[in-house]
Amino acid sequence: MWFNQAMATRLSIVIVNWKTPELLAGCLESIYADTNASQFEIWVVDNDSNDGSVEMLRSRFPSVFVIANNSNLGFPRACNQAIPLSHAPYVVLLNPDTVVVENALSEMVDFLDKNPQCGAVGPRVNNPDGSLQLACRRSFPSPAAAFYRMTYLSKLFPTNPRFSTYNLTYADPDAQLDVDVLSGACMMVRKTVIDQIGLLDEDIFMCGEDVDWCWRIKKAGWRVIYLPTAVVFHYHGASTKLRPIGATRNLHTGMAIFYRKHLAPQYPAIFNACVYAAIWLRCLLFMVLYTVHSALRPRKVVSVIPAKQNARTAAAITAGGISNPTERSGKPTEMASRR
Repeated sequence: MWFNQAMATRLSIVIVNWKTPELLAGCLESIYADTNASQFEIWVVDNDSNDGSVEMLRSRFPSVFVIANNSNLGFPRACNQAIPLSHAPYVVLLNPDTVVVENALSEMVDFLDKNPQCGAVGPRVNNPDGSLQLACRRSFPSPAAAFYRMTYLSKLFPTNPRFSTYNLTYADPDAQLDVDVLSGACMMVRKTVIDQIGLLDEDIFMCGEDVDWCWRIKKAGWRVIYLPTAVVFHYHGASTKLRPIGATRNLHTGMAIFYRKHLAPQYPAIFNACVYAAIWLRCLLFMVLYTVHSALRPRKVVSVIPAKQNARTAAAITAGGISNPTERSGKPTEMASRR
């Protein structure tokens, strides 16, 4: 055990919730299954769910610190409400639609304890079927990387380091790796690093704040490391599948903000104009495709219980309602805390 009961709080967990009481409950159950959970503090910021989420937290999880907002402030602003109030040396951003496998959070804390040059660490984030979510270890979205991705050269040549530089598909997913970007679905950062670089960018509503934060972490001289021995399952896309137009707009707005802040100063105005045009044309294309797809095909609810998983994690997923989002409410749960 990397700490004992006499020691102070070692980890602050920040979760932003919006209309996901069942998924959130499953996430919290998986956190409390960690053998060191007594040394965690959990902050849940509810973005005006008005669906019983706050009441559920106060009745079932009384030790959780709850911030109940009167409107949906978006992901970064909600996180920034809790982070300054946290007491631990490490802060982890965690999506409510995740299930933490065994002692993954403890392992990440232990890793930061032993690697003082590491400013942020992220786990292997799996899809519900056990496959890797590529967003959990990425390079920065340079114009070249974006071009290879948008032209599908990265998919045609997934093992080529040049073409697959963004999602790093040429690298072994089971190997520890220094990366540029971790997934905001689960990313642990030193509190001293946050004090140094600042909070999340509130100009971003959701999508892209993790890229911006990792950029600032690395710019300050810290390492960002992917740790595949720690595993988290992520029910990715619950919000985007139900709200594809808004989610698509938020995603591309985040892209544009990141480019303007960190990359545009390196290029001439005409090149930047082309980049912004490409971003918004891509956004428009995806909005049209989503609209057509929604009109032609009925929405389907897909079972997302991982096929190969330990009993405790599977039980936590089921408890959170992931196995069947319609089971308890009779209709699909709408989730828009982030991606």
